[in-house]
Amino acid sequence: MLIIEVTNVDFSLRHFLLPLMRGIRDRGHDVLGVSADGPLLNDVRAEGLRVKPLPLARSLSPRAQAKAFDALYKLFKAEKPDLVHAHMPISGFLARAAARAAGVPKIAYTCHGFLFNQPGPWPRRAASLAMETAGGLLTDIFLTVSQEEAADAKRLKIARNPIAVGNGRDATRFAPDPQARARIRAELGVPPDRVVITAVSRLVRHKGYPELLAAMANVPAELWVVGERLPSDHGEDMAPYFANAGLGERLRLLGYRTDVAAILAASDIFVLPSHFEGLPMSVIEAMLCGLPVVATDIRGPREQVVPGETGLLVPPATVTPLAEALASLAANATLRARTGAAGRARALCLFEERAVVTKTLDALGL
Repeated sequence: MLIIEVTNVDFSLRHFLLPLMRGIRDRGHDVLGVSADGPLLNDVRAEGLRVKPLPLARSLSPRAQAKAFDALYKLFKAEKPDLVHAHMPISGFLARAAARAAGVPKIAYTCHGFLFNQPGPWPRRAASLAMETAGGLLTDIFLTVSQEEAADAKRLKIARNPIAVGNGRDATRFAPDPQARARIRAELGVPPDRVVITAVSRLVRHKGYPELLAAMANVPAELWVVGERLPSDHGEDMAPYFANAGLGERLRLLGYRTDVAAILAASDIFVLPSHFEGLPMSVIEAMLCGLPVVATDIRGPREQVVPGETGLLVPPATVTPLAEALASLAANATLRARTGAAGRARALCLFEERAVVTKTLDALGL
């Protein structure tokens, strides 16, 4: 069988879909990855996997989306896949529509977060709901990464039988690592006893950086920020917030890193104060590395973090509760160790990559 995996950008293909593509290949099928072009596609090609860049755009431009639909339709007609598996809201809708028009026998979709659950103007949320409802009619197998959004899909009649498959990371790669901790701290000139709080995400507004930077003013710790703003990201630029944070040497912008596992191993606390998520991979990575997690009480993170046991949950878009949660962990090494160990145990049980890939492949009928 030939399976085509479609997502929006190279970042998503590399970091979210690559383990699934490996799993498809391991089960004896052909697999083709499709996204907008970008340097991270080289990582996928390096593993001998086939990739096809197409003009997919994270944009509401009718012209751009018509061009993307046409490219997808022509690809599906030429390749004649047995299954198209689509991801992300806009690219997912276009891929399903193009697959149906091209006569693809089976169409699957994985929801990584419904945009109508994201805070924003009601017309945008209504348009998202309409798009997801229409997309559901084109979908044979409907998957979600979170339990809550599977329930949303069923309640709103987007899908009749949605399946929550979850997200996962490699527990052998993301794990406590004293040697990496010592090495990274030595490279960055950070003393062994300094408390380090780390955030890993794209540098966009809905990840909660303005609140985090304000909260850090009252937290006796250093903040490491791993990530960058993608060229396709929209909305407010976070650079002025970082420039005016007033944290001095307590703030380190580390940019895009390929050694996130080592960075997390060198950290003491993980934070993700997002306003909206699917089921964030970064939280799973941090839990596997034995870090207590401070996150917002929203869809996704509240399925991952058990308050008081593996970390703490705070209301989204607030400063004081976030500062208090971070400060309580920063001041208590015993609490950090206990909650971090519980978090790793929970992640090994629920979010191990091989188990999640297996569940997804089984749901796809592969």
